[in-house]
Amino acid sequence: MLVKYLKIFSILLLFYTTPLYSKNNYNKKFNSKNLSDYFSAITAYDNKKNKDALKFFNSSKLLINKHDPYLNRYILSLVRAGKIKQSINYLNLNKDKKNTDFFEAYLLLSLESIQNNDFKKANKILKKLDNFEENEIDMLSLIVYETLKSYIYLFKNKKISPKIQDFGDLSSITQAFQSCYLNDKKTISYFLNLVDNKEATYSRYKFFYINYLLSQNKFENINDIVNKIDILNSSLLVYQTNIWVQNNQFKNISDIFSCENENNLLSEFFFIIGNLYSNQNNYEKSNFYLNLSNYLNPKFKFNLTLIAENYYNEDDYIESKKILLKFNKNDGIYNWYQIKKRAKIIYQSDGEEESISFIISKFNTIKDPSIRIVYDMANILKNFKKFETAIGYYNEVISKTKKFDISYAELLYRRGGCYERIREYNKSDQDLLKSLEIKPNDAYVLNYLAYSWLERNYKIEVAIEMLERAHKEERNDPYILDSIGWAYYLIGDFIKAEKFLTQAIKLMPDDPIVNDHYGDILWMMDRKIQARYYWKSVLAIEDADEDMKKNINDKLLIGLIKT
Repeated sequence: MLVKYLKIFSILLLFYTTPLYSKNNYNKKFNSKNLSDYFSAITAYDNKKNKDALKFFNSSKLLINKHDPYLNRYILSLVRAGKIKQSINYLNLNKDKKNTDFFEAYLLLSLESIQNNDFKKANKILKKLDNFEENEIDMLSLIVYETLKSYIYLFKNKKISPKIQDFGDLSSITQAFQSCYLNDKKTISYFLNLVDNKEATYSRYKFFYINYLLSQNKFENINDIVNKIDILNSSLLVYQTNIWVQNNQFKNISDIFSCENENNLLSEFFFIIGNLYSNQNNYEKSNFYLNLSNYLNPKFKFNLTLIAENYYNEDDYIESKKILLKFNKNDGIYNWYQIKKRAKIIYQSDGEEESISFIISKFNTIKDPSIRIVYDMANILKNFKKFETAIGYYNEVISKTKKFDISYAELLYRRGGCYERIREYNKSDQDLLKSLEIKPNDAYVLNYLAYSWLERNYKIEVAIEMLERAHKEERNDPYILDSIGWAYYLIGDFIKAEKFLTQAIKLMPDDPIVNDHYGDILWMMDRKIQARYYWKSVLAIEDADEDMKKNINDKLLIGLIKT
């Protein structure tokens, strides 16, 4: 980092010696305060402290024409702060200068031209990106470039470009939205290909499909979609859409998005790009595109949840909370979402008890909470190991859920897990077995029940058979690999046991149980030095509980006794 700053300082130092500035002029326009603020801006920018970066950038604007990267970083900071118009204004003030020669500058200027319906100018600006080398932009930036060209062609010519490049699933999404814009007769089939895709998660597009059907007054089709929504496990947007449809609040759907609105289309496209960058943990670029998305369609405020998630993942809890507080009780399930997320922030800053107290108090203020919220509350309490209270909420949800639904099987699995943790094994077994009657090949239920039986030394052979089935369904799941390896250990087949535990330890090297099990197996195979190594590693793992550590210390002293 110092090397980078030294290089910048060397460049800036050259300006001091240039004949274009007298010493007095330099002191007025390019003094140490500007330099200090710029360095502070860079430091804040690199440390993801965008608010501080923006403050220092604003204090050192005189450097805007003195150091090329200044404008780049300043523009990105403005966009991250949601100041899109201001960023475009600065670019226009500096257009045709070398310091505007970066991808985001051309993107912003082309967007301005699109909004002004000057598609010829938008294309001309984007054309400048052809001069970029492949190593200067990443793959997602290339996708943005090519897809934006196709949208400009669409808006200008009112038809789909014949030269659209194939970007796989993203191209299928673009095809659906562009057909929707044209009200093409194939729009329904394109949306169906998305929402019915079994190999990808496109549940989000149920909202946009319903939105289109609503514009066509196809209410029967809308009801068909809504009736298939899993209200316990669907995405926030799909769940909220379901509530709006059930309550005949169709205006809430049509008010926030329209295929006929060019800004709305681009907003959704940039949201997709922001989502992809977020999945790559590139939160800076993700928030750049998410803020563009919000600028183009501020009515679709629900997309702000991803910005809040990004800030949370960057440990910027203050900015995350600011976004979360934009949601209120009028936003349905999104208000509950922001309560849950704030509880997570409190957990990070103030600990478990404060977090639990906060979310319980907020939950108790909700009049007649929906089944989805009660379900969420049960899961939260289960995660906090409040098993008895969680069971009560699961009971409430189960009583309102149709038997033999997929969600019913999931509920039995979760409640059964709570019973198992409080050692009510009969009730646990009943729930888990009933869950398997509905979903016989659910690998995780098979694994949970089988491992519970292994720990109780109960029906070992049946447990192994269940674990074999689970492994067939999920061959690379480390928990299942650990369970099946431990099962073979219990029946004395250490060779098979070691085969599975070796795979598990590679996938979960920091799991205390896996390390403990692997150590036991190695000991029984007379590989005692290796066994002690894995036992000792458990003592250094933060998640290992005190009982396990005591047991490990005993084994380090006396080893295991072969039986």
